[in-house]
Amino acid sequence: MALVRWEPMRELTSLQGEMNRLFNTFFDDNGGSTRRWAPPMDLADAGDHLVLKADLPGLSEEDVRIEVQDRLLTVSGERKAEHEENREGYYRMERAFGSFSRSVTLPDGVDAGKIDASFDKGVLTIEVPKVEQVKPRKIEIKAAG
Repeated sequence: MALVRWEPMRELTSLQGEMNRLFNTFFDDNGGSTRRWAPPMDLADAGDHLVLKADLPGLSEEDVRIEVQDRLLTVSGERKAEHEENREGYYRMERAFGSFSRSVTLPDGVDAGKIDASFDKGVLTIEVPKVEQVKPRKIEIKAAG
């Protein structure tokens, strides 16, 4: 029985290669179908409001829709393909295109009626204000008589 030295980096490299192969079979564009894409989004608490930022490179305000129903905030839209279907002259196409839809459930205590959105340099920023907390009010007791 021979002893073989275990090399964890070789194992990780092998695992990474297998995972890449697996993902390529699902996401490679091999048959003319469009690739699905989901723009990355961040949601942060800024004290008196929540801030959602989405990276939407190549899109404009007209390409994006924002809807709120109950506590579900949905950002959707479409990025059009910039090439013809015959694909002549292309060696590799990695940029995804097509329709997308991302939804976030907003927590209790936000004012969905006052949501504000802006779009700058391919970044969509949505500000969701929180409802002002009702503070307890002290009631003064007056003496009778």
